[in-house]
Amino acid sequence: MLSYEAALARLIASAGALPAEACATDEAAGRVLAEAVRAQAALPPFDNAAMDGYALRSDGRAIAAGSVWPIAGRVVAADAPPQAPAAAWEIMTGAALPPGADSVVPYERTKRLDAARMRVLEDLAPGRHIRRAGSDLQPGDPIATAGTPVDATLRMLLAAAGIGQVQVKRAPRVAILSTGDELVADADAPLRPGQIRASNGPFLQTALTELGARVLACRTLGDDPAQFAAALAEVAVEADLVLTTGAVSAGVHDFVPAALGKAGAQLLFQGVAIRPGKPLLAARLAQGPLLLGLPGNPVATVLGFRFFAVPLLRHWLGRPPERPLLARLTEPLRGRGALRGFLKARVSHDGDGTLRVRVLAGQESFRIASLLQANAWATLAPDADELAADARVEVYPRDPDGRWRFD
Repeated sequence: MLSYEAALARLIASAGALPAEACATDEAAGRVLAEAVRAQAALPPFDNAAMDGYALRSDGRAIAAGSVWPIAGRVVAADAPPQAPAAAWEIMTGAALPPGADSVVPYERTKRLDAARMRVLEDLAPGRHIRRAGSDLQPGDPIATAGTPVDATLRMLLAAAGIGQVQVKRAPRVAILSTGDELVADADAPLRPGQIRASNGPFLQTALTELGARVLACRTLGDDPAQFAAALAEVAVEADLVLTTGAVSAGVHDFVPAALGKAGAQLLFQGVAIRPGKPLLAARLAQGPLLLGLPGNPVATVLGFRFFAVPLLRHWLGRPPERPLLARLTEPLRGRGALRGFLKARVSHDGDGTLRVRVLAGQESFRIASLLQANAWATLAPDADELAADARVEVYPRDPDGRWRFD
């Protein structure tokens, strides 16, 4: 049985790359850059006032308190800078500096004497309260590297820099097939004895959307190999990845491995030394896409997606591998034998800022409610013995988007 690291490496090595496509920055939110973006012009594009006040020409000398200055006029944002040089101009924040002006004295450090004069109340060093052209970005300066998601902050900078189009990775196309005669996808349908609500598909659909993937299909199927084979052949035509849940273990109705063999899929691995989720498998379908077969227990589905599908999607999008944080255990913890353990956990800061991790009760694979209490996965190395309180373990954010959420 492969280790977690070996199985993930084999999956990533089989993944290939997704193409890039042009995208208007107005529509790029949530997409991932396929190539670096550089400034095309200076930002700010011209020298301008950082505060409301008076633009002065100091000729590089300190401006003395008590000095009186004639006011030539007023300049506001969006005005073309006046062409006639003068000693002082009333100026608003963001307005272009008049010719020769090299300092701005704020209103509160002046006194207006009359319509045409003002007095400086405090000494002012030359060059104060000025935003110089190009002080934020110079032409050619890097703005963002390939693999950077376009979030609100980057969108703001792209807009300020006048960049209307970027190259982004094509969104990964993913299909979801959940199997099980016991599953009921219709929330309004009454449950018969032995039936349960289908929850893996909705989880995967939402998690994929949060990651920027395009969900082609989300279907709930019975334990019928023929029905599964037909659905698989249909979604594999367009998908980059097919996610299945259930029927991958060694039970009577665990038909997925045999169905993949009959469909001509190339098995990459079957079974990984992890808990939960040991039966997980991966394959390359004859039509080209990859397939991840996730165990059907909800937490095993969540974990398999989080630690196999998420790294795969990050690879396709050109994003770097995640790096865990280290946190100290609040209580002693027993290892998981020869398997790498992934445990629902809660990470917080103590009084001196040290990260602490508390492993939660309710670790069983069927327990979904305890996932809502978690904000992290604590990982235990294979063959880890009894870990004492205060021992350090690696922790990852609970959610696929990789963001930490603290109270």
